[in-house]
Amino acid sequence: MLMRDTLAGYGLVSRLMHWLMAIAILAMFGLGLWMVDLDYYSPYYNSAPALHKSIGILLLVALALRFGWRIANAKPDDSDLGRFERIAARIVHWGFYPLLLALMVSGYLISTADGRPIEVFGWFSVPSPGENKGLEDTAGAVHAWLAYTTVVLAAVHAAGAFKHHFVDRKQTLTRMWSGPPSA
Repeated sequence: MLMRDTLAGYGLVSRLMHWLMAIAILAMFGLGLWMVDLDYYSPYYNSAPALHKSIGILLLVALALRFGWRIANAKPDDSDLGRFERIAARIVHWGFYPLLLALMVSGYLISTADGRPIEVFGWFSVPSPGENKGLEDTAGAVHAWLAYTTVVLAAVHAAGAFKHHFVDRKQTLTRMWSGPPSA
């Protein structure tokens, strides 16, 4: 089993990072939608945001690692796609990095606007840049907008992968699911 990416497909590390982050980001979207409607008397009023913040910080670390891994590895051959599809795929793939970074930074700013650090599962704390009253409202609006944009872009990304797989009969989805073909 190949760890690194090759021209023939994605290695195990890229595939695991892709699918685990995709699942976590979609779950975070669902958790975010659910937790904003919790009232003060809900037993999850404090635990749901704490979980959301902790996973968000871990996703930020994973995003940085994934970006470094992407830069350090070969890109699988996409010459079986048309010119428009290759350009669209590059825009979507590279667009996810700044979009997710902005989403996570805005979440950090919401969480630290009161001057308190983010406790990550009790393992470590991420310090606040300092108290900034009113920032949580602006950062919250940006965070919500970016979250919806991320989910829409992910849906477009998935639709493209399914179209390539089922309609065009290309190996695009297979390369991300199974990796390079066995020798």
